Amino acid sequence: MAIFSHHREWVYPLKVKGRFSGYHKYSFAVLFAFLAIVPWLRLGGQPLVLADVPARRLYLLGTIFTASDGIFIMLLALTAAFSLFMFTTVFGRLWCGYACPQSVFMINLVFPIEAWIEGDRGKRMKLAKDPWTGGKVGRKLLKWAIYLALAVFISMSFMGFFVRTDVLWTLQAGATTYGIVAFFSFIWFWDFAWYREQVCNYICPYARFQGALTDDESLVISYDTHRGEPRGKAAKATGGCIDCKKCVVVCPQGIDIRDGFQLECIACGRCIDACTDVMDKLGHPTLVRYSTFAKDEGVAARGWARPRTMAYGFLLTALVGGIAYNAWHHTSVELLVDRAPGSLFVEDDDGYVRNTFLVSVTDRDSADGTRTYAVAVDGLPDGSQVQAKPIQLTTGARGVVPLVIRVPAGAAERTMPLTVHLRGVDTDVTWSTTFKGPGERVARQGEED
Repeated sequence: MAIFSHHREWVYPLKVKGRFSGYHKYSFAVLFAFLAIVPWLRLGGQPLVLADVPARRLYLLGTIFTASDGIFIMLLALTAAFSLFMFTTVFGRLWCGYACPQSVFMINLVFPIEAWIEGDRGKRMKLAKDPWTGGKVGRKLLKWAIYLALAVFISMSFMGFFVRTDVLWTLQAGATTYGIVAFFSFIWFWDFAWYREQVCNYICPYARFQGALTDDESLVISYDTHRGEPRGKAAKATGGCIDCKKCVVVCPQGIDIRDGFQLECIACGRCIDACTDVMDKLGHPTLVRYSTFAKDEGVAARGWARPRTMAYGFLLTALVGGIAYNAWHHTSVELLVDRAPGSLFVEDDDGYVRNTFLVSVTDRDSADGTRTYAVAVDGLPDGSQVQAKPIQLTTGARGVVPLVIRVPAGAAERTMPLTVHLRGVDTDVTWSTTFKGPGERVARQGEED
């Protein structure tokens, strides 16, 4: 298998400066800050973003979502997926080049650290061929130690989106949590130290299904073959490719962009910076740039109004509308009212008909503290009785109390609609249910008596 190939040609990217390399630094700063800072942020005493899988709760921007909000979470996931589809259709693989943790960390952490310890491209290539001396071993061990520390930090920070940071970083989490951290730490270290660009080439499925998401007007990195060919020193005066190969040696994927579009290309733009630097010195525009197949072939652009983008836009609009609707109707308290197992109703000796329900309440208020909720029922005939204890809950807690409703036999219809209210400070949540009774049988017995 290619994943375990022993005929790999190791990639030693050359350092490059330029416009797009600068963008990489900004994207790295944003991604690293998000990973390192966001899990520590709190809003109303609760995590800003936390997916508590064992408790089946999602803390998001001061709101707590539970298993009953599955439709909302599904809409979020679908929105993220179709946003990626839409983004890829328009901008190609810019996600890979500027936002994917794999490429962002590789370009802005792994390669600079390696260059700092082992030297520039030429020195790294020479060191790889040198025999294993004490100096070489020391450099390798230092590099790998830094990679391991980074791998552990990244894995712990990522786990902070699933386990509270005050528990995770004080080593109070369970063995399973730290086992997962150890696993991902190994994966990241293996990636940094050895596998590298092969993750994009062989493991990540994004490049494989990208062809189904893009069209001739999607953004790609393109080489101007009309002006660039034939290559050679003679092209220096005409603005063609002088075959300096700088666009090749700066590529973190180890490809030659002059060979045309390739699935391995992550659209990072480093080859553009390299070509721009060389061609500026020769007084010519760059031969490598962001373009589209349609533009390269001289076809008139349709812009954003294409069938694919319009379809994605329609779906995203519907999904965002669904998210907005669910968010607007989301309450700080989750109320469920179920009929207690057993018979639909019980006829008590004192002439009342009794129904018993179980009222389940989950406090989803993000503010810390204890809140008290009372249960009330609307829609009952005169003389009815309601028995339910108040419920006291803290944030995220769940409580169940029995609700007993007794209705005079003469007023107990076969089915009566009821509304159960859960009331607290600034809270009034309702649940619709029905009261079951003997109905006409009781009425006939009363007439016979």
